[in-house]
Amino acid sequence: MKALAIAATGMDAQQTNLEVIANNIANINTTGFKRSRAEFTDLLYQAEKAVGVANRANQSAVPEGANIGLGVQTQAVRKLHLQGEITQTGNDLDMAIVGRGWFMVEGTDGQTLYTRAGSFNKDANGRLVTADGYGVIPAITIPNDATQVTISEDGIVSVVIGNDTDTTELGQITLTNFVNEAGLKPLGDNLFSETTSSGEPVVANPQDTGFGYIKQSYLENSNVDAVKEITDLISAQRAYEMNSKVITTADEMAQIVSKNLK
Repeated sequence: MKALAIAATGMDAQQTNLEVIANNIANINTTGFKRSRAEFTDLLYQAEKAVGVANRANQSAVPEGANIGLGVQTQAVRKLHLQGEITQTGNDLDMAIVGRGWFMVEGTDGQTLYTRAGSFNKDANGRLVTADGYGVIPAITIPNDATQVTISEDGIVSVVIGNDTDTTELGQITLTNFVNEAGLKPLGDNLFSETTSSGEPVVANPQDTGFGYIKQSYLENSNVDAVKEITDLISAQRAYEMNSKVITTADEMAQIVSKNLK
């Protein structure tokens, strides 16, 4: 029976759906995390009766055929790069991007990586780095005797040094945009890398056309909606149970046919 194989593809698809939902829920408190959504497509169809072909000579063409679908498959797991809620932290080195844009950081092999998680710190040399030690691009080094750090909405980093009354400008934080953010490759640790599908990065200053602005002492929360994820979880469970029921029913029908043939 085809129903057994078809229902099996449905169960496999819902298992993938459940894994995606589980990852979303697990990262509900991850800074800058973007929720994912499993997307599915139907499989090939087997034509039992061709459409648009006459059954017999000199007859009209059949208006509707009989095409039996062979199940479902996972088409993609899409990252939804929607703005997360902004929360105040009180830490001068925390930054949230309001609007489009990505921070650039330097990976261990010198590769440029991208993140929305702006929870930055200083390393032993005063350079601005992520929690995992990846340096911000372009490099910003904060002097040891800096008493106040100010980051403007357009990314200008300024400090007050010692007992000075004037501020000293240290540098400019730039942002990156991509034509297709969904094409970025997630690497873990809140990092993404460029791919052929994402397109080449477009670098500009915050508040430039098409770019968001920086909010100091704030962080962007995960964009996971707990209520929606629980709703999707229940829906996935019900769909899995229904596919399982199809397999049970198909097996029972096959046993009836087998008994009648004996």
